[in-house]
Amino acid sequence: MMSKEIVLGTRGSKLALYQTNLVLNKLKELFPDNTFKLKKIVTKGDKFLTEPLESSIEKGFFVKEIQESLLKGEIDVAVHSLKDLPVDTNPHLFHAAILKRGDHRDSFLSSNNIPFDKLKPNSVIATSSNRRKAQILRLNPSLNVISIRGNIDTRINKMDNNYCDGLVLAAAGLQRLGMLERVSNFFDDNQMLNAPSQGAIAVETRNEGEIKEMVSQLNHEKTRVCVSQERLFLKTLKGGCTSPIGAYCKIENNKLIIKGTVLSLNGNESITKILELEYNSNKNIGVDLAHTILNNGGDDILAGTR
Repeated sequence: MMSKEIVLGTRGSKLALYQTNLVLNKLKELFPDNTFKLKKIVTKGDKFLTEPLESSIEKGFFVKEIQESLLKGEIDVAVHSLKDLPVDTNPHLFHAAILKRGDHRDSFLSSNNIPFDKLKPNSVIATSSNRRKAQILRLNPSLNVISIRGNIDTRINKMDNNYCDGLVLAAAGLQRLGMLERVSNFFDDNQMLNAPSQGAIAVETRNEGEIKEMVSQLNHEKTRVCVSQERLFLKTLKGGCTSPIGAYCKIENNKLIIKGTVLSLNGNESITKILELEYNSNKNIGVDLAHTILNNGGDDILAGTR
């Protein structure tokens, strides 16, 4: 490939910059004759902090401006947290690579390092996500769950200044920023199921040309297979922008195993199912799981969240 400058677009948060630099350095190693630079782009999701998180993601608030820059040719590569990307994709853009997934779990942080299961009744827990709120209340209905927005540092600073007693954050982000020492405990998949594709980084390009081929060399196929099924699960449920939905797919003993859950907003009602399939099957197990849940009462639960 002829040498040229390749511009990577990203949001300006510490986590977004870490993830983009990770991609940039991998590309530098593979293509030392090219030069690479970062371009920070402010998104609507960075500016409007009152919208519920699920609604912001469905509307593309964290990615729209970056994708527009990619389509206009102002940048060549976009780096996203995959869970921030709407499940309906633009045909002119392509997820050229999904990097190997980080920790998919959610983590609990508290101002005095008390683990979640030792919290006192009426403790105030902050989260930006209806999925997390519903699962927190399912685990402990005595807690008071309030909303919080902002990047990781902002949220932790708010907690340290008595805005809340505890926070739920994605483990992968804390791990990437070297902040795991703040974690009081991690939730296992039976306690709190992650957002579809949580912990995965997507590298997006225009759906053509040499840069798409270059970036595709970073792809981790097993991660792509798993997160694709989680996103198909979400898409098939058509949950609406506020619905609490979680899903995790893994490969074990040459089988695809996917677990999915839908919950009422207050956590009182939930349906969780698990399906498994041979890894090399051509079936979309995420679609099958969604229909299984819908047919077992999930439709009624989701209707109540819309």
